[in-house]
Amino acid sequence: MLYFHFITYFCFFYHPHSKMKLVLRIGLFLTLFGILAFLKFKYFPRENTIGTPPAPASAGKPNAVVTGVSGYIVKSEKLDNKIFSTGSIVANEIVDIKPELAGKIIALNFSEGKPVKKGQMLIKLNDADYQAQLDKSRAQLNVVQQTEIRLRKLLDIKGVSQDEYDAAVLQINNIKADMQYIQTQIDKTEIKAPFNGVIGLKNVSVGSYINSLSQIATIQMLNPVKIDFTIPEKYVNQVKIGETLTFQSDASTQNYFGKVYATENQIDPIARTLKLRATAENPNFILKPGAFVKVNFSLKEIDNALMVPTEAIVPILKGQQVYISKNGKAQALNVEVGVRTDTKIQIMNGVHAGDTIITSGLMSIKPDMPVKFTKIL
Repeated sequence: MLYFHFITYFCFFYHPHSKMKLVLRIGLFLTLFGILAFLKFKYFPRENTIGTPPAPASAGKPNAVVTGVSGYIVKSEKLDNKIFSTGSIVANEIVDIKPELAGKIIALNFSEGKPVKKGQMLIKLNDADYQAQLDKSRAQLNVVQQTEIRLRKLLDIKGVSQDEYDAAVLQINNIKADMQYIQTQIDKTEIKAPFNGVIGLKNVSVGSYINSLSQIATIQMLNPVKIDFTIPEKYVNQVKIGETLTFQSDASTQNYFGKVYATENQIDPIARTLKLRATAENPNFILKPGAFVKVNFSLKEIDNALMVPTEAIVPILKGQQVYISKNGKAQALNVEVGVRTDTKIQIMNGVHAGDTIITSGLMSIKPDMPVKFTKIL
């Protein structure tokens, strides 16, 4: 710009002693201006400040090829239809031992954590008051029974009225009823085991005063035990009472066997599962109530199941989908899944035998994108 102002000044305001004609001045100005403009655009091009730099030639091209992916050819195979579930061990029977009466403990006849027999006396409460009442009633009964005998003889000879005799009989019955009630209270002071089982830790000691809210201990029947577990709703009609299952506990490496004997009468509306209960033998009391177990429940075998690797399944908002290669391009298909194994999952609907499923590189694949396999199984 400095040169431009210099030329303008020279051409229009510089007046040499030899006067130039106006035409020569204008021609000189245009000539110099053209030379400077040529030099400017040739050696000092204008910078492009509008827009963004062009993207690399390969970015975003629809024909970009995804290489290094693996594939799996779908084929029919025999499927041992198993349900893998989790559950808990439950005692066959369980009772919290509590007294029916308040009183002081005078005897504890069990050892903590040891088996007990049905009918074995576990706790004895002080029953001295009831025993005294029972002795008193016995004495009263003896007196009224003698009176009844005399009145019966007099009644035979019309020496007393029928009402007097009936009153004596009523008194005898009342005393007997009182004695029966007292004996019932005495029986309640002896707390006995309701079934064969194993008793837990005690919460009381000899000399403790307890009432009906006091928990003495817990007794559980541990042979057999129950196994509670759930199965998905879609398998409800395939479960039969009496079928065998296997399960494992974290406390042991042994496989245990159980038999389904009951089911819940409704499906859980939240989890959409059905609760089942099985029973299993536990002669050595190895299985403990409350323990976590892994349950394997076998259903009917499927001869022509379409199985794909688990990693081929892509979760979406309303289900699952897989990518297949069709004519060298990726194509997304919505699928319905079924039984799962350790490494594969059953496809119920969406793909067919012979389709090539893409099993790797799924994060970079888009529909209609060309793919190139490095390995197909």
